[in-house]
Amino acid sequence: MIKRKQLDLQPKSRPLWANIGLFYAAAVWGSTFFVVKRTLNGIDPVILVAYRFIIATAILAVVLPIFKKPFWKDFKSGIILGIFLWILYLTQTIGMKYTSAANSGLITGLFVAFVPFMAIILFKNIPSKMAILATLIAIAGLWLLTGGLTQVNIGDIITLISAIAYAVHILFADKFLRQGADPYTLSFQQFLFIAVASLLTGLIFHLPFTISSSEALWMMIFLAIFPSLTAFSIQLIAQRWIPPIRASLILAFEPVFAVIFAWTLGGESYSFNKAFGGLLIFTALLISGIPSKPIIKANKKAPAENPTEA
Repeated sequence: MIKRKQLDLQPKSRPLWANIGLFYAAAVWGSTFFVVKRTLNGIDPVILVAYRFIIATAILAVVLPIFKKPFWKDFKSGIILGIFLWILYLTQTIGMKYTSAANSGLITGLFVAFVPFMAIILFKNIPSKMAILATLIAIAGLWLLTGGLTQVNIGDIITLISAIAYAVHILFADKFLRQGADPYTLSFQQFLFIAVASLLTGLIFHLPFTISSSEALWMMIFLAIFPSLTAFSIQLIAQRWIPPIRASLILAFEPVFAVIFAWTLGGESYSFNKAFGGLLIFTALLISGIPSKPIIKANKKAPAENPTEA
C-alpha cells in the first residue's frame, strides 16, 4: 500500500483533525449558497468565479514560499483537479442565477451518490448494492425537490453537472494525495487554473468585469477567503487521512447547512415538499457510504488502488 506522507500532527490525532476540517468545509460551503445568490445581483457569475480564485491564488502565492512549499511540483495533477473544480464552480454559480439557494445546495449534495459510479468509470471499481439504492432514493428526492419534470428549471439541470464534477474531483484528489502530492501545492495549482480559465472565458465572451455594488465586492472577498481558499485547501489536507467515501459522507452535511442558511438568513420560503425531498437526498447520501457487497464481482485490488475504500 502506498503510504500517505506524514504531517506534523501526531498519528492518532490526524483522523480527528481531518474529520473536523471536513465538517468545517461543509459548514462554510453550506453557508455560502444564499451569499452567492445575493452577490450575483452585482457581478457576472463567471467573473465572480474569476475574482474569487484570483484572490485565493494570490494569497497562496505568498504563503507557499513561507512554508517552503513548491509551486509547480505535480503540476499535471493540479491542472486535472483545477479542470473539475472549475466545472464545478462555473456550473454551480451559473445555475444559481436560475434556481434557489436551497435547490442549489441540495442538488450539489448529490455528488455523494455519484462518487461510487464515477469510480467505476475512472478506476474500474464496481458500485455496491447500497450505492445503487442510494441513487434511486436521491432521484426520488430530487423529483420532490424540483417539483417533477414539469417544474425542473435550467438552473437545476446545470447545477447537477457540478455534482458530477465534485465527485470526480474528490476521487482524483484521493488518488493524487495517495501518490504523495502536496495538498498546499495542489490547492495553488487548481486555484490558478480556475482563475486563468475564468478570466479567459470572460474575455472571449466579452463579459462585464465590473462589480456594481459595494455589497457584492465585500461578499466576493468573503467567498474568496473562506469557501474558496480555506475550505478547499482544508479538504485536500484532510483527504490525506480520510478515504473518499467517508470524506464524501462528512461533506454531505453541506446541503443541510445550505438549506438551514437559505431558510433563515437567506429568507427563502419553507416548503414541506422541498424539505421531504431534501431529507430523501440526505438519506441517500448516508446510505451511499454503507459498506455492502458489489452488484457484481470485480477483480481484487490492493487498497492503494481502490479510491473508494471506506
